[in-house]
Amino acid sequence: MSDDADIPHPRKTLSFYGHPGAEQAFLEAYRGARMPHAWLIGGPRGIGKATLAYRMARFVFAHPAPPTAQNTAQNAAGVAQNGPNLALPPDHPVVRRVSAQGHPDLLALERVADEKGKLPMFIPVDMVRKTIGFFGSTAGEGGWRVCIVDSADELNAAGANALLKILEEPPAKSLLLLVSHAPGRLLPTIRSRCRRLMLRPLATDNVAHAVADALQRDADDAEIKAAAAASDGSVGRALDLLAGTALAVRERVNAMLAALPAVNPRDLHALGDALGRDESAFAAFVDAVRDWLSARITVAGAEPRRLDRIAEVWEKLNITARDVTDYNLERKPLVFNVFDWLAAATRG
Repeated sequence: MSDDADIPHPRKTLSFYGHPGAEQAFLEAYRGARMPHAWLIGGPRGIGKATLAYRMARFVFAHPAPPTAQNTAQNAAGVAQNGPNLALPPDHPVVRRVSAQGHPDLLALERVADEKGKLPMFIPVDMVRKTIGFFGSTAGEGGWRVCIVDSADELNAAGANALLKILEEPPAKSLLLLVSHAPGRLLPTIRSRCRRLMLRPLATDNVAHAVADALQRDADDAEIKAAAAASDGSVGRALDLLAGTALAVRERVNAMLAALPAVNPRDLHALGDALGRDESAFAAFVDAVRDWLSARITVAGAEPRRLDRIAEVWEKLNITARDVTDYNLERKPLVFNVFDWLAAATRG
């Protein structure tokens, strides 16, 4: 995940909503001295997986050793004071160093734009290979060495195999935190070497508060509440909806969907023009159609023939939208095709 002028990177995000069980699971493993060397943090996009990974990293940096009979003094007291979560105060030295990318014992593997602003398709394998030297050296501050992979879905075959070498032979006091939007697609050998921590979509109120924190706005703001309600529990999705024209595009698409099987060509042209090269607006269009299709696929007692037509549109939408993104194709033809498919699927 890259930095944005308005939205803080997960390493700078201190607020965390809606996953108390995940924090408790990590704390129990830590306090019981049963810390797995690798955690696979899975779940839909934008629900706080990377934010949790950085909270885990900050916590172990601040508390280098779990409470045991041999270290019942300062460190044990510090862990106990944390109670049921991993939060550190904003002025803690670890918080400041992680936020500034200045902690010597933290390695983040993520796609980073080059000097021309181009983002690579995968996390470079040379970056992944840095884990060998990183974990092979002594921790700069004598405690944990932590590597965050955000996300493991963005590793190609060579990168996944390079990471697997560290997972197979982890050094002492090493911690790998793998973020994944689709854990089932990762190599079985990677999954089997990690403790899984699956996060669920957030409640609407939690999304609204997280978005408000990120944007430094009021959670009761009508626009934020509308984006949260349409986010399917994803803070990232709500932020996308609020960016540029995305929320307005979603509302326009919903109005057009409500009119099916009737289709107004002028509306299609206007929608196609609105999408332009706006990635968040295009994502809002695709998400709105997917949500509409999903609501009809799950209707109990629906006619099987109609369900088959809806499922066929779902598949064609996903394939075509991926092609448009991968090959940088024009969006307007997709808009016309999608509504043509939808109109046909909803007639009689």
